[in-house]
Amino acid sequence: EVQKHSVHTLVFRSLKRTHDMFVADNAKPIPLDEESHKVKMAVKLRTEYGSVLHMPTLKENLREKGGPNTGDPYGQKQYSGNQGQELEYMITGTHPYPPGPGVALTADTKVQRMPSESAAQSLAVALPASQSRVDANRTAAGVGDIYRHAGISERSQPPGMSVAMVEAGGNKNSALMAKKAPTMPKPQWHPPWKLYRVISGHLGWVRCIAVEPGNQWFVTGSADRTIKIWDLASGKLKLSLTGHISTVRGVIVSARSPYLFSCGEDKQVKCWDLEYNKVIRHYHGHLSAVYGLDLHPTIDVLVTCSRDSTARIWDVRTKASVHTLSGHTNAVATVKCQAAEPQIITGSHDTTIRLWDLVAGKTRVTLTNHKKSVRAVVLHPRHYTFASGSPDNIKQWKFPDGNFIQNLSGHNAIINTLAVNSDGVLVSGADNGTMHLWDWRTGYNFQRVHAAVQPGSLDSESGIFACVFDQSESRLLTAEADKTIKVYKEDDTATEETHPVSWKPEIIKRKRF
Repeated sequence: EVQKHSVHTLVFRSLKRTHDMFVADNAKPIPLDEESHKVKMAVKLRTEYGSVLHMPTLKENLREKGGPNTGDPYGQKQYSGNQGQELEYMITGTHPYPPGPGVALTADTKVQRMPSESAAQSLAVALPASQSRVDANRTAAGVGDIYRHAGISERSQPPGMSVAMVEAGGNKNSALMAKKAPTMPKPQWHPPWKLYRVISGHLGWVRCIAVEPGNQWFVTGSADRTIKIWDLASGKLKLSLTGHISTVRGVIVSARSPYLFSCGEDKQVKCWDLEYNKVIRHYHGHLSAVYGLDLHPTIDVLVTCSRDSTARIWDVRTKASVHTLSGHTNAVATVKCQAAEPQIITGSHDTTIRLWDLVAGKTRVTLTNHKKSVRAVVLHPRHYTFASGSPDNIKQWKFPDGNFIQNLSGHNAIINTLAVNSDGVLVSGADNGTMHLWDWRTGYNFQRVHAAVQPGSLDSESGIFACVFDQSESRLLTAEADKTIKVYKEDDTATEETHPVSWKPEIIKRKRF
């Protein structure tokens, strides 16, 4: 049975409960333990101000303060590490500071003491060895300079500047240098390239191009299934080779033997003897179209890459498949060889670049920075570096581990081909017919070219599939979708005055991805 109470009793009980709830000291802080607070402050001082605790102050400062430990309940005497030392420490400097730990810095609490002449000298003597003067020309700032610069806030400096230069006796203290944000170095000047010859003769897209080591002629492969050899000086056709039954996607001329190698979308890899102009070897094994090939510079090895997601290493003489380089998950678009490690580099439509161990036939490094297909890779002829081209960016890398160097942004198109010469001119050719020329070291884009298509072609047939420098590096040849080969040369009349570098020392923004 529920006992009934009057309204007065119920209200009184409710008031009592409320009173008990708010009167309780549950939320009140625990009383401060003096000993533990001293230990805490001592540790905090040592960790946060340990680098300046060795600096002495003179007796005059102690007399002004009224003796040791005045106003400093957590003085140095309480540190076990400083016991036995008679010096008391007090901060002297050009900025106000609070009188103790945990005290807010206000107009009423701030303390500011300027160092005297003798104090400044003793302070300079007390600096640790790592901060001592290295150069005899460097001079410490005098007390007059300290007073003159007193009150100047570091925040008044412009962004990117760490410390203002302090003038001492007319000399600038080189120990206090202004830090600047990194800027792009001035690019090397390169003369612009101009179109001076258009060679026609193919009946389909010209997909690949290579210059022979003697620099007398060059070879092209086309969608018309033929391979044509042209005289480099005159641009006239010397020879046509037939044998492929589909588009020829790669050609290369051997420097070690009189052989020409070609590959195509018919899955075939052929070796042509240029003394007889006949195919003497076939390399069978790829399961789909072969997109590119390269020869090893020092050993008789041929490397091909294919739409079957593999690259294959072939013994040139025996036609044996030495290794099948598996790992890519989509078509392998480009392959390059070099004598140094890593000896094989592949770029794929799976957006990755792989550096391979030739002996083991396995991947050394996989580079995943690109977000879109990597259709072009080029090795610098002198530096131990390489570049890769993709619709998102051109990226430069360091061998042997593929460390990222920088992005070359601005060629917003599907980049089919890259070429670089010893002067540091990097050329990127794109699917829309544009060609950009870059300074290799700085990534500065010094020229953009969009050559007109040959008469009778559609504007949509503007596209660059391959480009290469000749052996003298004075000519640039491009293989294009309008069925022509275009030849460019440097403009001999151009000077740095007539074609200045429109470059600004802007702050570098190098993105990793």
